[in-house]
Amino acid sequence: MGEPATLGCRVCCKSSWNQLQDLCRLAKLSCPALGVSKKNLYDFEVEYLCDYKKIREQEYYLVKWRGYPDSENTWEPRQNLKCVRILKQFHKDLERELLRRHRRSKPPRHLDPNLANYLVQKAKQRRALQRWEQELNAKRSHLGRITVENEVDLDGPPRSFVYINEYRVGEGITLNQVAVGCECQDCLLAPTGGCCPGASLHKFAYNDQGQVRLKAGQPIYECNSRCCCGYDCPNRVVQKGIRYDLCIFRTNDGRGWGVRTLEKIRKNSFVMEYVGEIITSEEAERRGQIYDRQGATYLFDLDYVEDVYTVDAAYYGNISHFVNHSVGASSRRAGGWEGQVRAPPHLPIVLSCPV
Repeated sequence: MGEPATLGCRVCCKSSWNQLQDLCRLAKLSCPALGVSKKNLYDFEVEYLCDYKKIREQEYYLVKWRGYPDSENTWEPRQNLKCVRILKQFHKDLERELLRRHRRSKPPRHLDPNLANYLVQKAKQRRALQRWEQELNAKRSHLGRITVENEVDLDGPPRSFVYINEYRVGEGITLNQVAVGCECQDCLLAPTGGCCPGASLHKFAYNDQGQVRLKAGQPIYECNSRCCCGYDCPNRVVQKGIRYDLCIFRTNDGRGWGVRTLEKIRKNSFVMEYVGEIITSEEAERRGQIYDRQGATYLFDLDYVEDVYTVDAAYYGNISHFVNHSVGASSRRAGGWEGQVRAPPHLPIVLSCPV
């Protein structure tokens, strides 16, 4: 008889990464998977600052040490701390909250417990957002980097949201693959038969700068995997993904998360693709009723085709999930395909004015 099969089993850990590190250090155990080794087992690194006080002219900070539980926090004089960035951020958060609460920015000699607790929660939130930012950038397949910022409240990364780079096809959906491709030597300057757009009786979507030159509402047909042209083809703009560095930020008007650019973007430039689950109209109707009760929706219809599908980015999506409810006056959406003979649809978002 052969060896018995080993069944794979995964169980979610109820302790956080930092809590597991704390346990290792308390038990004086090294664990390479957690980054705790014999070399750094007894290292002391500032994780964040919890409190502040001033005695005579000497400033003291209550320090949370990385990898150690709160019971090991210690008060340290300013001259013992070399963490310039953490100190600056602590005082920035402190001054902002003092202005909000008391309309003054100068810190008192002792912080009241509520204010100190707020600063701890803010530090924990900032670390959670930093980890989420790293996770997003590790998952992205596009050129543009993602940053995350929340200077408004204590909300951390959204729960139950999975970052994806391509559409997730739902149940009951069958997407036809392209049958043929173009034979152009230069799709922009010398298109054969109008290239892929011409084969679908539509105009070429882009100029030589990669900007959309179609009117709002007209579909975009790009080249596909069966075409003779390569990745650098000027008719493969959406396929190349997000090129700009973008920031997911917390809005200060109560609308939750939003997205802003960190660099200049020309008018009519492709910014991002609205990525999510592709679902049937029936499933979209069912989910839409739920989202309406929640006061938010992430549904967009792909209504340029005979078989109407819907993209739902509520739980699976890319950075477009955080574009606030509507693409707004500065941008517009268009329907896009890899033609010829209709391929899976896309939903690009195009900037309608420069920023």
